[in-house]
Amino acid sequence: MDLGLLYSGGKDSTLAALLLDDFYDVTLVTATFGVADAWDHARRTAEELGFDFETVELDGDVAGEAVEQMVEDGYPRNGIQQVHLHALETVAEMGFDAVADGTRRDDRVPSVSRAQAQSLEDRHGVEYIVPLAGFGRGAVDALVAETLDVTVGPSEEIPKADYEDELRALLAREHGDDAVAEVFPDHTQTYVTGFS
Repeated sequence: MDLGLLYSGGKDSTLAALLLDDFYDVTLVTATFGVADAWDHARRTAEELGFDFETVELDGDVAGEAVEQMVEDGYPRNGIQQVHLHALETVAEMGFDAVADGTRRDDRVPSVSRAQAQSLEDRHGVEYIVPLAGFGRGAVDALVAETLDVTVGPSEEIPKADYEDELRALLAREHGDDAVAEVFPDHTQTYVTGFS
């Protein structure tokens, strides 16, 4: 069965791909608003790991709405959640038998409720799979340390292909660089460079 996995090039989505690879024909799919070429980081990692790779264009209006939501809230959670659900919907329309993401048990955002997952499956005739749903951060970190070479650092410095990169760029363009610092808390990101 063909599976499209939302892919950022980070440790969680990469580990999800490895866990699914024995059971599905996995294609790593990076969703982009076309704001930056960050998707190329994910493509390079996909090639290094031997996975098929595609990009999918997301609706720019969703990005605009997400940025305005973040400014209104003063934090990124709801905006990122909105974009993630849109990305899953978009990948579900690509003709895969199943769609997946790299969300973990202890992720606060993004997350997909049971009702949202069932709705996605029913409306698009796909299975929604969350291979890391039973894994906490410690378990993921231990598996990744044994398997992958990973670069870790501040979010604004690590090359990655997740929604945050483009949303930061849009936020800066619409509201200035100070808005990015006000909305996004300091946190670390990962970028997988290959197998260890």
